[in-house]
Amino acid sequence: MKTKYIVVLLAFHICLPLVAQDTCNAYYPFEEGAQFEITNFNKKGKKEGHVSYKVTNIDNHVATLETQIFDAKGKEITTTEYDVTCEGNSISIDFKSLMSPELFKQYKDMDVDMTGTNIEFPKDLEIGQTLNDANMNMAINMSGMKMTMTINMVDRKVDTKESITTPAGTFDCYILSYTSEMKMGMTHTFSIKEWVSEGIGMVKNETYNKKGNLISYSELTKFSK
Repeated sequence: MKTKYIVVLLAFHICLPLVAQDTCNAYYPFEEGAQFEITNFNKKGKKEGHVSYKVTNIDNHVATLETQIFDAKGKEITTTEYDVTCEGNSISIDFKSLMSPELFKQYKDMDVDMTGTNIEFPKDLEIGQTLNDANMNMAINMSGMKMTMTINMVDRKVDTKESITTPAGTFDCYILSYTSEMKMGMTHTFSIKEWVSEGIGMVKNETYNKKGNLISYSELTKFSK
């Protein structure tokens, strides 16, 4: 298994514009019709695939996102959906967004049961904040052979702020850091550095191994609403 690609991308998956009433001054596209693309690269900058997102519906402060996952050659691997909820003082992102493109590709034709804890963001980030952990548990049935996998997102904190430029534009971002743990027999641990921008979401994400070496990164390559 290529564990270096089975990492939380919050690409996987963490991006949003404001709710119409401006009640969700948040870090995820919360506007129907918003579209964005996250492209994944290896440590040498070689493209390894991309994920296209579209906010297809907003109902009672719950946004539904459709995701299309593509490989390095642009071939569609699968299409899926997950929800983002705006309530109280936080944004809650469906734990299923923790499932990376490699996992979807590997297990899309198997019987998979998923449970977990959603990813939460306060509506207002501040340097020094500690954020709640999140996790996803998978029970996999492969032709009668049962396996389990756990992905944990721990030690989440807001480190600093900076401006960053990607093919989608230049954005003022908070920089978050956290540890991603993948347990499937053995435990694999990664350090994540992530740039998030208000009204946009994730702009860039870098994944490092235990030795502190970059092994992959993802960045926002398209955004429209």
